[in-house]
Amino acid sequence: MERLIVTEDGSHSLYSFRHNQQYHSLQGALNESEHIYINLGLRPVLENAAGPVYVFEMGFGTGLNALLAWKLADQLRKPVFYTTVEAFPVLPEEASLLNYEALTGQAGFMKLHECAWSEKNRLSENFSFQKENIRLQDYTSDVLFDVIFYDAFDPRAQPELWTSETFLEIASRTKPEGILVTYSSKGIVKRALAAAGFTVKRHKGPGRKTHVLKATKN
Repeated sequence: MERLIVTEDGSHSLYSFRHNQQYHSLQGALNESEHIYINLGLRPVLENAAGPVYVFEMGFGTGLNALLAWKLADQLRKPVFYTTVEAFPVLPEEASLLNYEALTGQAGFMKLHECAWSEKNRLSENFSFQKENIRLQDYTSDVLFDVIFYDAFDPRAQPELWTSETFLEIASRTKPEGILVTYSSKGIVKRALAAAGFTVKRHKGPGRKTHVLKATKN
């Protein structure tokens, strides 16, 4: 079992004993996800989209990013097709302890964890969801994505997921001018993204975090 954590904004997270890492910033799980993945990543794309938006998430984790994407799709009444990969899934009984529905007002959180792997699930009129219990290195798809949520554990814990070779694979699945957002602003990450053909910019981070990254595929 993972260990439940209460972060500074009152939202829950989990501590992974396997990776010796928490799933979110201790300064606030909800604040971090909203700031980076929704407001910096998905919202500007979805607000300007003329058609469906395809989102790929590296690291389903607790499911908070997916829940917030679902909420935004319903709010804006614009279709989102959301795909995520997770090699080490959180157990449903662990997910049931998290307080995300109460804090976000978005129902259906446990559906994200209980729906079948590798199946397309239409969870609302505007939100379709598919999750794969697989390593990123083993994932294949013909879909080109508009937005990438890159939410792997820290490069110290999963260095193989932050290399230029890995980001080249991500770039091959990203539409031209598609964007990638991530909490990590480390130099090795910026250089790896640039080597993979992304234009990388630093943005103000959530809370006391100085910077996060937003990268655009050239």
